[in-house]
Amino acid sequence: MKGERCYTPRCAIERRRRAPGEGTNQRRRRSSDWALQQKEKQKARFSYGILERQFRKYFEMARIRPGVTGDNLIQYLERRLDNTIYRLSFADSRRQARQLVNHGHFLVNGSRMDIPSYLVKQDDVITWKHIGDSVPEYIQGITDGIPKRPIPEWLTLDVGNLTGQVTTLPDVASSSTGIDVRLIVEFYSK
Repeated sequence: MKGERCYTPRCAIERRRRAPGEGTNQRRRRSSDWALQQKEKQKARFSYGILERQFRKYFEMARIRPGVTGDNLIQYLERRLDNTIYRLSFADSRRQARQLVNHGHFLVNGSRMDIPSYLVKQDDVITWKHIGDSVPEYIQGITDGIPKRPIPEWLTLDVGNLTGQVTTLPDVASSSTGIDVRLIVEFYSK
């Protein structure tokens, strides 16, 4: 809480013209190109919840595949099962989607899938695993009010049956990830 002096023009906090800390002659420097590239890579890794080794494998797969490497990388990341479930609004976050997949709550084309990194393909159908004919309470609690966010063009959602289908592969131009993949490609190209 501020003292009374801070409500007058003599407030030291408001008058300070330098950065906080003991060093008064230090100036803020522009981040290097490497630092900017590293930050962008980390932003992508953390937003998709992937460790470094797995992210590097996705990059190598994207580099080998014909086409633009950055677009291929985003396409691989978007096709992960945990991300697809998040995009279908079956989970509130990618972390929650990952946990639901790990616990075996989803079927892909009718068979149980418990691998979050599974890459969905075109025409795959993703459904909740039902016990009997009724929908369990925890599924109703999670799926109330879906879709909670806009569904991408490459997915279709059937709210009544709680199923989703991959109609096409993800289009990088239409996905708004906020990640500059050019910097990631430059980072790994060194």
